[in-house]
Amino acid sequence: MLRGDKVGLRARHEEDIPILRAELYDDVVNASRAEGGPWRPITPGSKDPRLVVDDKNQGLVQFSVVELDGGTLIGTATLWGIDTHNRFAHIGLGLLPSSRGKGYGTDVVAVLCHYGFIVRGLQRLQIETLADNAAMLRSAERNGFVREGLLRSSAWVMGEFLDEVLLGLLAQDWKQESKQVKKQVKKQVAEV
Repeated sequence: MLRGDKVGLRARHEEDIPILRAELYDDVVNASRAEGGPWRPITPGSKDPRLVVDDKNQGLVQFSVVELDGGTLIGTATLWGIDTHNRFAHIGLGLLPSSRGKGYGTDVVAVLCHYGFIVRGLQRLQIETLADNAAMLRSAERNGFVREGLLRSSAWVMGEFLDEVLLGLLAQDWKQESKQVKKQVKKQVAEV
């Protein structure tokens, strides 16, 4: 398991699937905003590729997100579109409705950065999110991601075109950001 301050990213367990399906993917609006495609119902027990992990797919790593205190399932995290030649990937996450607004998203992004940059040796991580997704934008920017562009009317969601924001983070910028955060923490500890 990969550990952050509040969350752990672990392998997907079979018992996670019904919870994730019911709370994330059966929610038509949430799934439509997150998927980049039209929502469609999935037959219970089917091999839904959003939920069932294919360990042979080297371009996709899917995690279940759990609280460190108690191990409760709170969502999903993904490193996708992994390009081993150019050493970059995209990150994404989805938190169960009951787990939103508690700072978990920022911690999930931090753990995904550690996984991408340290464990996988990537050079760049990228996020595309709807322009009105304030929580994801905050989580990304708190981890050092920089807004690199606006993709105007690029996402068809629930009957309208929405803008997407493109954010990127390079390994050297993340390492620098991590050093600055550690210095601030040490300074605050020394002042106490």
